[in-house]
Amino acid sequence: MTGLVKQLGLIGKVLSHSFSKSYFNQKFDTLGITGYRYDLFELESIDEFFPLLAAHPQLVGLNVTIPYKQQVMPFLEEISDEAGKIGAVNVIKIEHGKLSGYNSDYYGFKASLLSWLPAGWQGKALILGTGGASLAVINVLKDCNIPFQLVSRQSGPDRVTYEEAEELDLVSSHQLIINSTPLGMQPNILTAPALNYQKIGQNHFLYDLVYNPETTQFMRLGSNQGARVKNGLEMLELQAEKSWEIWTGR
Repeated sequence: MTGLVKQLGLIGKVLSHSFSKSYFNQKFDTLGITGYRYDLFELESIDEFFPLLAAHPQLVGLNVTIPYKQQVMPFLEEISDEAGKIGAVNVIKIEHGKLSGYNSDYYGFKASLLSWLPAGWQGKALILGTGGASLAVINVLKDCNIPFQLVSRQSGPDRVTYEEAEELDLVSSHQLIINSTPLGMQPNILTAPALNYQKIGQNHFLYDLVYNPETTQFMRLGSNQGARVKNGLEMLELQAEKSWEIWTGR
């Protein structure tokens, strides 16, 4: 690979609003990092993963986003303990043909959440959504000893529906509410999880993993009730830097 540009990239299904390419290419420009480029690779299905690698032999690392964080795992030869525990991969390192999977979402979310919540904060959390994005959130809350309840469109042994959450008045008793769904993301900016936002007050913290738009409908509805709100941009920046560390060791 000597003399060739090393390629990094992001795989997902719809990437038109991704921040990753602009973030990394700006990082390269700002810090004067040469020999790398970052590209977006939209895959219609995970079956296109190996053909992508064959077509781009200069790839040394990939980020993974919706809906492939779990689907890509069987394609990898090695998975870090943390990614295995979480059950999702969002970073792939390609070295001498070997594919290794990691999870930097955990690091990004944990650092962002703990720097935002008041020191010594105690309470319970609602996690909205049970897809791949929720897995790192679940593990962070477990490790931080924050009790939580999953809320999903469909009921299950470990989750309640939005209707059941309303019947149980869970919004009132859970002061941290984390949206791990894509609701509110560009271009569907007027959508939001189906909560009773009238039950939200000044003691609530609403964290949205969505970062585009900067203020989502979920955040706006909570802020209108006096809640403190945060989007997912800082988490993304932190996980991106962790990805760079995994790929390059620096």
